[in-house]
Parts: sequence; C-alpha cells; structure tokens
Amino acid sequence: MKKTTIELENMEFYAFHGHYTEEQRVGNRFRVDLSFEVDSTEAARTDNLDTTVSYLDVYECVREQMAIPSHLLEHVSQRIVEALRTRFPGIGRLRLKVSKLAPPLGGQVEKVSLTVED
Repeated sequence: MKKTTIELENMEFYAFHGHYTEEQRVGNRFRVDLSFEVDSTEAARTDNLDTTVSYLDVYECVREQMAIPSHLLEHVSQRIVEALRTRFPGIGRLRLKVSKLAPPLGGQVEKVSLTVED
C-alpha cells in the first residue's frame, strides 16, 4: 500500500456564512485548505484516474458545501467532512481548514480559521 497525501490549498469562495444578519446578507470571502491520504498504489501503477480520488471531484464537493449558508464555521466544516467521507470512502486521514477572510470583528484581522482533523 502506497500512502499519498493530496492537498488542495487556498481554494477561495465567496459565501454567506456567519452568525450576524449582515454577514448572511452581504457575504464574505473564505479560503479552504484540505489535505487527505489515499492509497495510490494502483494509480501509480496504472496511470488511471479511476483508481484514485480525483481532486477535481473533491474540489466540486467542497464548492457545493460552501454554497450552502451556515451560521458557524464549525457547521460548514462538519458538512464538508461528512460529504467528503460519503462521496470518497477511499479517503483516509484528512485535515480541513476553513478561514473567513477579513471577518467583521471591529478591528483589523486578516482571517479567522477553524481546523478539523478527522
């Protein structure tokens, strides 16, 4: 078994996640970083995409979940993890980081982030 880590870094989305009405109405920019382990033995041997997890399909799964508004980053993060686990049972350990860029905190803050390891 050949373990490989696939990483999708700095995926950026405009979404409507937030506790406050203004955040839900206006939206904000979010950045998502994802890394996950897969068994790449067969893909390395055959050069066949059907024998591994397509990172295009993974991106689409994340994009779909980011398009559904949530009040909390914890909620959207959990939805992403559950969707990935359901659609891609071959994914092993994963690490997901969701960041809200320039959050409305009353001062200058580059981002607030939540990281889930599963």
